[in-house]
Amino acid sequence: MHVTMSDIVFLQVDQEDISSVVSRFPDASIVSGVPDDIAEVCQNATVISSFIGIDWSAELLSTIPSLRLLCTRSVGCNHIDLEYCNKKGITVCHVPDYGSHVIAEHVFALLLSTLRHIPEADRKVERGEFDYHGLRGVSLRGKTIGIVGTGKIGRKTAQIAAGFGMNIVAVDKCRTVELEDLLHVRYMELDQLLTESDIITLHLPALEDTHHMINAHAFSLMKDGVVLVNTARGELIDSGALLDVLNMGKVKYALLDVLEHEHNFEENKELIFHKNVVTTPHIAFYAEESMRNMYDDCFDSIDEYQSGKEPAHTVHPPTVICDLPGVQKVQKR
Repeated sequence: MHVTMSDIVFLQVDQEDISSVVSRFPDASIVSGVPDDIAEVCQNATVISSFIGIDWSAELLSTIPSLRLLCTRSVGCNHIDLEYCNKKGITVCHVPDYGSHVIAEHVFALLLSTLRHIPEADRKVERGEFDYHGLRGVSLRGKTIGIVGTGKIGRKTAQIAAGFGMNIVAVDKCRTVELEDLLHVRYMELDQLLTESDIITLHLPALEDTHHMINAHAFSLMKDGVVLVNTARGELIDSGALLDVLNMGKVKYALLDVLEHEHNFEENKELIFHKNVVTTPHIAFYAEESMRNMYDDCFDSIDEYQSGKEPAHTVHPPTVICDLPGVQKVQKR
């Protein structure tokens, strides 16, 4: 739906969020979804706000010479050619934390739903079988959860895990003293974490050095019957290797909110339909509160830019701040 034309363009706006955009920027052009011809829709735009799903390549950006501010409603910017933007004087803003707690909550929604057989129980009752046989679950209390990456989301995950009485181990050279002191998190090398954990949850960005970090070798170190959770990026896991260990029974469950090739159903078909895989369509971030925060942060960046200030959440050339044991060059999250 194309509402109006303006030098401010909001792309990929859900129906529920249109009123929020209109209330702050009544003259903005609002487009739901990804338009067939982005260059045409954004012609003469000086400010564009979009979500992930659009590849802001140099080729596309060059078709919008008027662009001065690109505000992505996401944490990551790997869908934007930052080098081109820097060269052409295009300011890029992101939303560094619109709902880390929401994503951490989704980790436990997946775990509890799966380990307590909630979907199967619901279907059983719907069939008129009000019977507990075949539905014996597993408790989280006393289990060891390995958190790979203790950035904002990893820290929230640790806090929730502590509430369930779990033992928490983590890998991240940027150690968080509060986690160690208050939650008794034990930091260790990646290989040791893979060996000790009953549940492993991933919270790292997709970088060249984290690509397929969970591969055949990593799986070989894990406990039999381990549960793997990924709400970060699909590229962290070698999908072929994951299928192998699922079929072997090495991995009991794979709980995936992200996939390596998210928009290629055929590529993921075998994984999606595996009986011990639970998938959700990249919705860990998608809650009422987080979406409101996302838009408010984006609105503030636009206001700051229009008032002549550098937006607080301007993306500058990435800097390497830490090296994970076993995984190098991890950007600040």
